[in-house]
Amino acid sequence: MVTLRPSPVDAPDAHELLAEYFRARTEGFADQGVSYRTTFPDPAAFVPPAGIFVVLDDEEGVAQGCGGIRLIPEGPLGTRYELKHLYLRPITRGRGWGRLLVEDLVERARGFGAAELVLDTHHSLEAAGALYARTGFVAVEPYNDNPNASRWYGKAL
Repeated sequence: MVTLRPSPVDAPDAHELLAEYFRARTEGFADQGVSYRTTFPDPAAFVPPAGIFVVLDDEEGVAQGCGGIRLIPEGPLGTRYELKHLYLRPITRGRGWGRLLVEDLVERARGFGAAELVLDTHHSLEAAGALYARTGFVAVEPYNDNPNASRWYGKAL
């Protein structure tokens, strides 16, 4: 059984997962002739109640995925959190673990009193877009100026 556990965003296993995520994004953007801006997250943004970062461990206790939520300025529905840095190692994909991560982070956002959870992504991440749609996210107007994003999604909580 997989487990989800809170983790500092700069813990060694979380940092390793984020480094893999950023490498994959940089390579994916380069294949499209676009540059990707890598910015490791501020650990303070993922400390409750401002946010939380979680690591997904497989059945053997090996960190295989991560994601977090952080408080951002209030939106039209009220208190707003943003889902960030959702990543699963490629060998784990197709097992439903992405959905587990998203659903866990949605519940954590609710627990912090969020009225809405938003995220930005890139159109080239088709599997991620499908995951967000399956978990109830809908397209919204851009809420930030992230140069790596081309699509924005939200979910009323």
